Amino acid sequence: MIEIKLSQGAKPGHGGILLGSKVNTEIAKTRGIKVGEDCVSPARHSMFSTPKELLDFADTLRNKSGGKPVGIKLCVGHPWEFMAIVRAMIETNQRLDFITVDGAEGGTGAAPVEFADHLGFPLRDAIVFVDNVLRGAGLRDQIKIAASGKLVSAYDIIRHCALGADWCNMARPFMFSIGCIQALNCASNNCPSGIATMDPQRYRVLDVTTRGARVRNFHKNTLRALSEMIGAAGVSHPKDLTREHIVRRTSANLGKITEKIYPYVTNNALLDNKPVHDPQISAYWDRVSGDSFQLKAKQ
Repeated sequence: MIEIKLSQGAKPGHGGILLGSKVNTEIAKTRGIKVGEDCVSPARHSMFSTPKELLDFADTLRNKSGGKPVGIKLCVGHPWEFMAIVRAMIETNQRLDFITVDGAEGGTGAAPVEFADHLGFPLRDAIVFVDNVLRGAGLRDQIKIAASGKLVSAYDIIRHCALGADWCNMARPFMFSIGCIQALNCASNNCPSGIATMDPQRYRVLDVTTRGARVRNFHKNTLRALSEMIGAAGVSHPKDLTREHIVRRTSANLGKITEKIYPYVTNNALLDNKPVHDPQISAYWDRVSGDSFQLKAKQ
């Protein structure tokens, strides 16, 4: 798989920064900078600037890699930007193979605090939005969706698969299993638990054999809990979960089936000009184009 990273939940709209304290000889050679120099990645790609150019770039990567699946990773910000990508897929008949949706809850101690705290869609809302747009455009059965961002437990997997994800990416709990204490010191190279550091004096505390066993045990027991909850829901596979399987508490004494909170968009509804009960979709669909990430002016 090849994933084109458009944005990250911890810092949507912000380029990556690797402080000079982490730039060793190998990284410096790879990135074409000096050892000890800050490595600052731009907040945009140089290979494309429109949705259609993004799809052309994805096709190029797919062809050069011998047909590997190519997709994008994004934290949804302005909803029309993702909708413009979907519009481009309809207009060009080009397809992404998958979309990784990163929630604003996703984190790294190397992210600017204001970005981590305030920017981007929460994961649950974003998964539903992406799933509904693809359904309305008649593309849902052609494109897989992954959920990413602060997923920790088996129930997190259950919930997000029910909301629309085909699979879930998890990193945080595996970091916990090897000793991460969330010191938020990832960028400094001074991680107190020896995980997010390239200092041999610090990472020497990590015994690969014992820490690897912790990761294995966590994953095994997470899958066991997942299978038990799948059975308790009366289905045999996560793909059988729907929004009807999740109840969300809306007050101290009231719960609501999630499908009533997040109604499904009918397949092809956007193509057939049928009503869409999601104002974020209906308000912008006629104002997006595959030629630009910007909204067209209101008529």
